[in-house]
Amino acid sequence: MSEPTPADLPVVLLCGGLGTRLREETGVRPKPLIEIGGRPILWHIMKGYAAAGCEEFVLCLGYKGQLIKDYFWHYRLQNSDVTLDLGGSGDVIWHNHHLETSWQVTLADTGLTAGTGARLARVRRYLGDRRFFLTYGDGVSDVDLPGLLDFHCSHGRLVTVMGVNPPSRFGELRADPGGVVRDFIEKPHLEGELVNGGFFVMEPGAFDYLSADDGCVLERDPLERLAADGQLVVHPHGGFWQCMDTYRDLELLEGLWREDPPWKVW
Repeated sequence: MSEPTPADLPVVLLCGGLGTRLREETGVRPKPLIEIGGRPILWHIMKGYAAAGCEEFVLCLGYKGQLIKDYFWHYRLQNSDVTLDLGGSGDVIWHNHHLETSWQVTLADTGLTAGTGARLARVRRYLGDRRFFLTYGDGVSDVDLPGLLDFHCSHGRLVTVMGVNPPSRFGELRADPGGVVRDFIEKPHLEGELVNGGFFVMEPGAFDYLSADDGCVLERDPLERLAADGQLVVHPHGGFWQCMDTYRDLELLEGLWREDPPWKVW
């Protein structure tokens, strides 16, 4: 039996949150549709997966989810030149093709107030009994998806999460006992500290830890119980990773896009 590749796995994206810390933008659109370089961050994430061969996506929608549906419903029109016959025939001529014609995108309404675990539980029917990738709709990375999948398959547990060591938002002061600062490090990385980088590989058995109840938050009881049962393994990632929690994060990503975006692997 051949080894699995990323192309064999569907990708679940959590796109239903309120995005309250980015209210400047999310008052009018869901966070996954906030643009970096003229394209929604959701598109950037999906392009990263597609570069590894993934073509099946399941989007867990919630807050302003209809706008995400509208985005994909009109995707061909937004990304192609078109000639319209405004006379009787109503013919439409498409002059070019976008690069995402092989994508299959399932847009699933998972509720306005559902937690992340509940959203995932509610799309199980679209995944069947298959291994899958899971990530959030607001973070980009140069994650090595084939390497992440190989690592996951090597240990035989239910869930692998990519662990990252992001820089602190604040400068670190190192002082002597008298309070005299000896070192100042701007935005240091906390040595040995890993946080949830939001890129998962999961086996179908992980659904046994989830509930479709609104209050099921993946990052709380489900992951805590998976860890207690020895079914959660972290795969450290030393490359680029950046979430988009605040307007400052958005400005950072915009600046990187104008220069040489490290997450652009396509």
